[in-house]
Amino acid sequence: MSNTEGKVSVVSTGNVEIDKRLGGGIPLGSLTMIEGQPDSGKSVLTQQMVWGSLRNGLLVTVLTSENTVKSLVHQMRAINLDILDYCLLGKLKIYPIGATMAKVGPEQALRRLLEAVGRQRGRGVVVVDSLTSFISHAPMEDVMGFFEGCKTYCDHGMTIVVVIHSYAVEQGMLVRLSSLCDAHLRLNIENLGERLMKSLEVAKVRGAQKATGNVVSFDVEPGWGMRIIPVSKARA
Repeated sequence: MSNTEGKVSVVSTGNVEIDKRLGGGIPLGSLTMIEGQPDSGKSVLTQQMVWGSLRNGLLVTVLTSENTVKSLVHQMRAINLDILDYCLLGKLKIYPIGATMAKVGPEQALRRLLEAVGRQRGRGVVVVDSLTSFISHAPMEDVMGFFEGCKTYCDHGMTIVVVIHSYAVEQGMLVRLSSLCDAHLRLNIENLGERLMKSLEVAKVRGAQKATGNVVSFDVEPGWGMRIIPVSKARA
């Protein structure tokens, strides 16, 4: 794949094996929801997508309630994804958004967050990690409104990745949100024998270049990042 933005057609994770499970990557212009249990690898998968996008020449913005700029740079460096130069060159912008929720109620916070996403038009990829604190106590119509607004931005060329914890909304709402999204990736922690393994389920990737994989087990290794675990080894 070319390293120039004009020829890039997908959001890559920078990991060949994971991209295969995604059918080649998430098509640009998509609204993607990454959801899962705590500590199931949501942020690591998201960080891989940020890295892959930057490596392919895309401009990336991260709106984070989970990190400061310093802590995100440190986290990604710990899994061998050094983003500092991209930050210094303006190719990656990181905006902590935790204070947005603290100052206003959940309904107004969601509106402000949607406006913040919209201000990033012209950037290649916009990541919201995570939306959980914004939606846990918000009316469901406002949550749907946020996703509908993001979908409208995507219809006009933006690529948006939204991360949520599974417990933040009830199952029926998850189904409705998934129907709005072009891609839905679900992460879990599974007990395989005596081992706890992380798993990635590719619920859907609309417009994928190739057939998508279903479920893949992985570990997160310091200095390496996500490493696919073969089924036979995972069950051993």
